[in-house]
Amino acid sequence: MSDTALVPGADALEETLGRLSKKPGVRATIVLDRASGAILKTSGQVGSIRTTKPSSAPVPASGSFNKEDDGSGAKHDQGAEELASMIWNFVSTAGDLVHELDTEDELKLLRLRTKKQEFVIVPDAKYLLIAVHETSA
Repeated sequence: MSDTALVPGADALEETLGRLSKKPGVRATIVLDRASGAILKTSGQVGSIRTTKPSSAPVPASGSFNKEDDGSGAKHDQGAEELASMIWNFVSTAGDLVHELDTEDELKLLRLRTKKQEFVIVPDAKYLLIAVHETSA
């Protein structure tokens, strides 16, 4: 049994990830636990997203990032965990900003575009879905 089979709505999540991974320009998808930031599933070229060497200082994180199996038998590498930590912290900070602006509002979607790639982050009640797209030059 894969890890995602333990997640409520796992079939819908698998279907969504399958559709996303087939779209042109999608390099990777990542699913994080909303509460802890733990990696639930990855697909695609997650290792190639971050090209700079990690600093010797640990990435500050509020979540717990583990090296669980992603259902394909592969272990999450340190680079994927550091990326997950940075994204989880980014979403948490953005959510805090929205809450400070209006306590009745909530974060629905984040898009972060750089020269090389775009992160589309969809917060859900139980998880964060991240799609990484190539950007045209």
